[in-house]
Amino acid sequence: MNTQLPDPSGSDRPALLFVCVKNGGKSQMAAALARLHAGDAVEVHSAGTEPGSALNEESRTSVEEVGATFDGEFTKPIDAELLKRAARTVVVGTEAQVEPVEGMAGAIEVWDVDEPSLRGIEGAERMRLIRDEIDARVRQLLASLGVESS
Repeated sequence: MNTQLPDPSGSDRPALLFVCVKNGGKSQMAAALARLHAGDAVEVHSAGTEPGSALNEESRTSVEEVGATFDGEFTKPIDAELLKRAARTVVVGTEAQVEPVEGMAGAIEVWDVDEPSLRGIEGAERMRLIRDEIDARVRQLLASLGVESS
């Protein structure tokens, strides 16, 4: 049974917002994986505190390996109205800072994601490790919202 949190926008789908600094890699990965696992059960968004100019191609390739996609996505800033109505705002990594705004419906949580490059792991292997950790966290998040994942 699907027992989702209500979305304060009036939609029957909870909104999720994934945030990182540039909105080119980790937050895009989390959003793509959430869309993959939840389908239309949630409204998924991503944003950056200081959006970059392009998506990270290694991140894109990594999520495509598991069936997710960045198609149609681009880097974008945080939308205050979306921040207010999101059932959950997830800061992916510890570099970005998101301050609560008045009237927020959901909580802000921070995922301290492992950085394999600190151990000398680079390239595709680095991205797969990051993707797999984010994937596990996305599945846990969806379960906490009562959303069955694929």
